[in-house]
Amino acid sequence: MADVTNELIYEVLKQVQGDVAQIKFDLREVKHRITSLEEGVASLNRRMDRLEDRVERIESRMGLVDQPLS
Repeated sequence: MADVTNELIYEVLKQVQGDVAQIKFDLREVKHRITSLEEGVASLNRRMDRLEDRVERIESRMGLVDQPLS
């Protein structure tokens, strides 16, 4: 079995530190991409809401909307 020395521990810790740094970089990139996706979905939702309003207005003007029973 290999002797565990301070140098060996130091080398392993340097490797772990490098791995953690890469994970942090990747996580930042993933967060950025998720934010972009969320903004895109919000934009699509706004467009869909506007289209829904326009269709309702067109249906109303054409008399295609059922009047509520009161």
